[in-house]
Amino acid sequence: MRARFRGLALASLLLLGACATQRPAPPPVTPAPSPTPAPTPVPAPGPRNAIEAGVSISTPQSVDAVSAARALGAFRISCPALATRKDGSGLTQPGDWDAVCAEASSVVPGGEAAFFRDRFDWVRIGEGKAFSTGYYEPEILGSRVASTAAQVPIHAKPTDLVRCTRPDGKAGRGRVDAAGTCVPYFTRTEIEQGALAGKGLEFAFAADPIDLFFLQIQGSGRLIQPDGSVIRIGYADQNGADYVAVGRLLRERGALPPGGATMDGIVAWMRTQPDRGVALMRENPSYIFFRELTGPGPLGAMGLPVTERGTVAVDPLFEPLGAPVFLDLDRDVADGLWVAQDTGGAIKGANRYDTFWGAGATAKSIAGGLSAQGSALVLLPKGVAARHLRGNAARQAGQGAAVIR
Repeated sequence: MRARFRGLALASLLLLGACATQRPAPPPVTPAPSPTPAPTPVPAPGPRNAIEAGVSISTPQSVDAVSAARALGAFRISCPALATRKDGSGLTQPGDWDAVCAEASSVVPGGEAAFFRDRFDWVRIGEGKAFSTGYYEPEILGSRVASTAAQVPIHAKPTDLVRCTRPDGKAGRGRVDAAGTCVPYFTRTEIEQGALAGKGLEFAFAADPIDLFFLQIQGSGRLIQPDGSVIRIGYADQNGADYVAVGRLLRERGALPPGGATMDGIVAWMRTQPDRGVALMRENPSYIFFRELTGPGPLGAMGLPVTERGTVAVDPLFEPLGAPVFLDLDRDVADGLWVAQDTGGAIKGANRYDTFWGAGATAKSIAGGLSAQGSALVLLPKGVAARHLRGNAARQAGQGAAVIR
């Protein structure tokens, strides 16, 4: 290639020399400078909590008696934690809940809807445009001991999984290596390939890796042993890796038809091509560690039992854990009052919800296919919104900026 290029260059020089004997060479042309490319715009950072997203007062909505009664039961469970819990959203303080929790204990049957209507400020976070999915408590085959029928380990939380700060300044879950440096914890692939082998963390075993994968996504479940007995397991911790939705990956790649990214559709795709199914699961590096549950449950992020068709998972930076939430969605099955008692790795940002449907075939059918949009309102103790409005007025006067509308 270099010899051919050299020949072409020589021929060009000879041609230019012949032309020069016939007319003067043209003046040199200075090339125009290349235009400077426009800088790539950097998107503005999103709001970090409900205060930054903006909160506005709305009108209480009509609530059916069944939804209100279920929500009141869930709210009563949350009240002891509300008295002491720090609200990451910035909307409430522990003392804000004292009066309304005291009243909740004495609401008579039939008075639940009026209680939520009259004793709360109904507020909108940001634009209030909601997106909701569903989760449930799966039942899968498993055993307390490894056997030919159950070989997939279910791990307890490792002792070396800690919160630390990495050299890049990022803090979160990780582990400290032999050099004393905070590094990311083992990924799903590394764990499945034996990174935790020999540490004695396997306290139960699942019969099927795909079933366990989806149980991890749900965060809790039931292991049905060969003799019919049940081991209930719940979330203990997570390895710190970002959650990746495998259904979204299949949808983006055109591997599933429109509307086919339901849990059943994803599972069917995995089972028809096991090797690709394993690879797909490992594209989600997030890994959940469990503990055995012996009391009521499953337990939510508040450490309290969640309520079938009454608990919703939220991002606690935008909705206070323990607060009632009203959903009005394009899937009517999820409409009504819920109580924010849980969180989730994929539940991030304002008005992102994950509704809990309990256990069994019906719960699986509803939760596995639920993807709904609509609006959401968060219920705060009466008077709390007015306090924020007064604070907003002071901020406007002193800084010319409003964060609560």
